[in-house]
Amino acid sequence: MTEWITNTMASLGYLGIGLLMFLENLFPPIPSELIMPLAGYTVSQGKMEMLPAILAGVIGTILGAFPWYYAGKFVGEERLRQLADKYGKWITVSGADIDKANNWFTRYGGRAVFLCRLVPGVRTIISLPAGLNDMPLIPFLIYSTIGTALWVSFLTGAGYLLGDHYELVDEYLGPVSKIVLLSLIILFGLWVIRKNMRKSAE
Repeated sequence: MTEWITNTMASLGYLGIGLLMFLENLFPPIPSELIMPLAGYTVSQGKMEMLPAILAGVIGTILGAFPWYYAGKFVGEERLRQLADKYGKWITVSGADIDKANNWFTRYGGRAVFLCRLVPGVRTIISLPAGLNDMPLIPFLIYSTIGTALWVSFLTGAGYLLGDHYELVDEYLGPVSKIVLLSLIILFGLWVIRKNMRKSAE
């Protein structure tokens, strides 16, 4: 994976960054935690400029969000869940993942799009509930772009600072992202329990 990412970026430059981040949004197993730190490392070597590298990453990510957004908008929740359970193993997305993202969107609305763009594991599939819930396109793009710009800038800056050790970003963010995702699930579960308890008390 790392070699393929490196070769793509080396041969296509900024276009390669955009293409990789586009694919990362379509296929979550491709890690942005390797793509953008590598871009930052390349900037530190004087082979790229920081701002165009970040811009390419943001544009690629936003373009990659459109297929998920429109899938949610036109395919429908039940059909998406069935497809994810049947074929999602190829892109590590299950019906349960769709439910979690949809629940977060139901609770937080547009803020969920912004926040989840900063959380590995759900940053890709948050586009689905945005489409499922008919979130207007312009607010979706605004929240997505702001969250994505922060995430991409962080990863690129980390790669720039780490230099030859840019791969450490993925190594350390992997466990952290799992902890964050688990924490979000627990918090949501507690919120559901509290909400049900309030209904029972009424």
